[in-house]
Amino acid sequence: MGKTKEYSNGEVTIVWEPEKCIHSAICARGLPKVFKPRERPWITIDAASTEDLVNQVKQCPSGALSYYMDGNANKEAEHLETKVEVIENGPLLVYGALHVTHKDGSREIKNKTTAFCRCGSSNNKPFCDGTHTKKAFIG
Repeated sequence: MGKTKEYSNGEVTIVWEPEKCIHSAICARGLPKVFKPRERPWITIDAASTEDLVNQVKQCPSGALSYYMDGNANKEAEHLETKVEVIENGPLLVYGALHVTHKDGSREIKNKTTAFCRCGSSNNKPFCDGTHTKKAFIG
């Protein structure tokens, strides 16, 4: 696993994995007082309620943002009902627990939200890496 950063308000801890981030800015548009990409630290966790933080983190399409409730030692992601959403000119978002089998036969489990590439240009297939923005993908 790559570098991670954690931000806690005493009730919830937000975990950020920069290597997974596709820079969709859904977090910054949803809670601009909390998620400020141009500032350091970029997450001001005390600027919103725990409920609002959790709801926003659940919308992260790449899984770069996750959370656990403080005091929860296993830090497992909450299981969600499976739902699929097509983002205009962007990835296919799948919400819920998924078992992904790669073309080489390797397997991994994805929890919460997973962004799958629709443009065909991702360097992290089958997952989206944000390349659709640079390629001006329309679809």
